[in-house]
Amino acid sequence: MKNQIYSVICVLFAILILVFRTESALAQDATKVDSTHYKVEFENDQVRVLRITYGPGEKSVMHEHPEGVLVFLTDVRGKFTFPDGTTEEITGKAGQTVWAPAGKHLPENISNEPLEVILVEMKVKPAATKKN
Repeated sequence: MKNQIYSVICVLFAILILVFRTESALAQDATKVDSTHYKVEFENDQVRVLRITYGPGEKSVMHEHPEGVLVFLTDVRGKFTFPDGTTEEITGKAGQTVWAPAGKHLPENISNEPLEVILVEMKVKPAATKKN
C-alpha cells in the first residue's frame, strides 16, 4: 500500500512540475524562445525594437509581447494560435503600421512568401495626462 501511495505522489509531483514548466514557457520572451525568427535591433529603457522574419509556412512557439507598434516590411498573411486554442488569421500590407495589444500567441506564416515585420515593444506606460 505504501508503494502505491508513493507512486501516486510521484506521478502527481511530476505532473505539477510539467504544468509549471509549460506555463512558464507560455509566457516567455520571443527572442529567448525563438531566436531564429526574432532579433533585437535596438533597445533602451523605453522601447525594444524587434525584427521578425519567417520563411513560407514557418511557425514559432507560444510566447508573449507587451503592447507595441507593428510595421509590415512585406505583405503578411499569418495565423495566431492563442493559449486557449483559438486561432485568428492576420493580414498586413507592406508599409502598413498597426497597434499591437499585449498578449500571448503562437504565430505562423501561412503564406508562400517570406514575411518581415518590425515590432516596437513599449516598456513603459505613457504618463497620465492632466485635466485642466
